Amino acid sequence: MNQGEKFSKTKKFLIGTMDVIIFHISILLSFYVQFGQNVPERNMTTYTSALPYIMILFVMLNILFGVYILYNKSLTDFIYLTIITQLLMVVAIMAVTFAGRWFAFPRSVLLITLVVSSILLICWRAVIFKVYLKFSGTKKVMVVGEESNVISAVMNFNQAKNERHKIELVATDRFFKNIQENLNNFDIVYLASHIDEEEKIKIYDLLIKNEKKIFLNTSFENLILVNPNIMNIEDESIIEISNFRISAEDGLIKRMLDIVFSIILIILSSPIMLVTAVLVKLTSKGPVLYKQVRITLNGKEFNVLKFRSMSATAEKDSGPVLASSNDARVTTIGKYIRALRIDELPQLFNVLKGDMSVVGPRPERPFFVDQFKEENKYYYLRHNVRAGITGYAQVYGKYASDFNSKLNFDLLYIKKYSILLDIKIMLQTIKILFDKVSSKGLDEEELVKKMPENIKVLR
Repeated sequence: MNQGEKFSKTKKFLIGTMDVIIFHISILLSFYVQFGQNVPERNMTTYTSALPYIMILFVMLNILFGVYILYNKSLTDFIYLTIITQLLMVVAIMAVTFAGRWFAFPRSVLLITLVVSSILLICWRAVIFKVYLKFSGTKKVMVVGEESNVISAVMNFNQAKNERHKIELVATDRFFKNIQENLNNFDIVYLASHIDEEEKIKIYDLLIKNEKKIFLNTSFENLILVNPNIMNIEDESIIEISNFRISAEDGLIKRMLDIVFSIILIILSSPIMLVTAVLVKLTSKGPVLYKQVRITLNGKEFNVLKFRSMSATAEKDSGPVLASSNDARVTTIGKYIRALRIDELPQLFNVLKGDMSVVGPRPERPFFVDQFKEENKYYYLRHNVRAGITGYAQVYGKYASDFNSKLNFDLLYIKKYSILLDIKIMLQTIKILFDKVSSKGLDEEELVKKMPENIKVLR
């Protein structure tokens, strides 16, 4: 472990410890707001008995929501995340006190805690984030690769939520030479496309010697190296490449959890589904549920269920078309249920049936699958797992991303798969309900990419 990694872990530990202290103080303040100086002993005893369990859940929730990962967030993200985690903590505390038979924990204190802890934690995290930005600074990036890949990379960096990484230079030719001549003008080199192996090794050697960071794109040749198994055979260590599949054991556990989660979520969301069904029926002609053929595990076709958010004749004349921003085919109610992902709720029955998983690559229609397979020969790999209601691409990417970007997210998900990752994605799906960008369709204007004029291009 290098010194940077040690410092990063120490920093996260200290921030997390302060989070716990602030949350504890918030609960104590809430008791005093409710009861003044005369807090009933049995109420306080209940809290102190449940304290270890409450704080463990608090830390786990913050870790799963990525609160302590700062580089890819904005201040708004911390506000959303804090409110969401504190709402979930109210539920968690009620569950803990019920399980422990600590019934004397006042519900009124919980509601006050929600407000007090949210305010204190947001203020604390805003200070930490500002300090982080000040001392970490903006890292200067040099993007290297073929022009088409470089432009995509530049556009992606420029759309980032914060200015953590700023592209200063772009090299579309003579890669090693341009990097060598500009060593003092960047902190990071991002290899955005395939580079000749001999030249790439020279670049690696140069950057490592000069302690510059290296970013790699998610091309297949890089993705295949994710999550390897290291084997020692006699005097040699061998890297075994893992497949783009989930193990049989993990697959069985995942299926069992899918059944449990889908049943629980169907019960909890049934009032919302009932109201939505009535609204869809009353506001537009056509069926309440919309069935559409999609592709799932091993290329199998199935009928995905959704609440109808478009007119019943949306594709009568046009044929299959990907959804777009401000799509005229979307009904008035459809705009709201799409934005809140309510239209996806009937897919819980697809999960229960076994066609889908709660977490996995989003299912595509056969028409588009055939097109994507022609454009990317690795597209079939995403069908090594069940399609999902939510997924890695939905949480970490954008709805408006092109299919190649989504495919890279899907393949990363399969490579990095764990039960914990599924739980993390499910929890973080709550956050994207507040993200307008993640709920819109493809916008053709967003696909027009050009190099910004303020970036120096080296050829």
